[in-house]
Amino acid sequence: QVQLVESGGGAVQAGGSLRLSCVANGRTITSVSMGWFRQAPGKGRELVAGISRSGDSTHYAEFVKGRFTIFRDNAKNSVYLQMNSLNPEDTAVYYCNGVVEPYNGRFGLWGWGQGTQVTVSS
Repeated sequence: QVQLVESGGGAVQAGGSLRLSCVANGRTITSVSMGWFRQAPGKGRELVAGISRSGDSTHYAEFVKGRFTIFRDNAKNSVYLQMNSLNPEDTAVYYCNGVVEPYNGRFGLWGWGQGTQVTVSS
């Protein structure tokens, strides 16, 4: 059973930066594409960014292109999301999960972790 643990969220002002981390416990993620998702209050969960198994291919939602960077460290069984130039619309709970393809956010491969809250004030 895979347990996903997200961390690194917090409260920042617009224009600020955060780096989110996700570690997978219970299985290795080296053979799996990974994605970061987010869910804002009253909205559905959406794919923010995805990365291939090796890390050589990435995908970003239009609304984060140029601001967010996804990367992974397979030796640490972890995936990260560097978020720059944050704006209030980025306020949400952020989750990681395995994905079928870096661009395919229809569902996560495993159960969802607790997520990490990101709050951006104007």
